[in-house]
Amino acid sequence: MKEFMMLFRSEPNPNQNPSPEEMQKMVQTWQDWIGGIAAQDKFVATNALGYQGKTVQGNGVITDGPYAELKEIVGGYIVVKAENIDEAVKLSEGCPTLAMGGKVEVRDVMVFDM
Repeated sequence: MKEFMMLFRSEPNPNQNPSPEEMQKMVQTWQDWIGGIAAQDKFVATNALGYQGKTVQGNGVITDGPYAELKEIVGGYIVVKAENIDEAVKLSEGCPTLAMGGKVEVRDVMVFDM
C-alpha cells in the first residue's frame, strides 16, 4: 500500500463564529469521518493547521501569513494508506470540508530511502 495525503482547502470566512454546540458537532463529524477510515486500517496521521504562519523564500525574504495572496487556505490534512490514488480519492468521500463548500486535494506521498 502507498500513502496519500489529503489537503483540506477552503475559503476563509472571518464572519463564521460557531457556537460551542456547533463546534462540538463539527468536531464529531470530523471524528466520525476519520474513524471510518481508521476502521478500515487505512489511517496514518492527521492534524489541523492554525492561522499563524510565515512564508520563507529562497532569496531570504520572509512574509507573514501562509499564502496571503490566495483566496483559499489549507486548513489541515490527513495521511491515509491505499492501493492507488483512485482508492484514496474514494476515502475522501464524506469529508466534512466538502459539505462546507471546500475541496480535498489528494496527493501521493513520495518515499525516499536514505
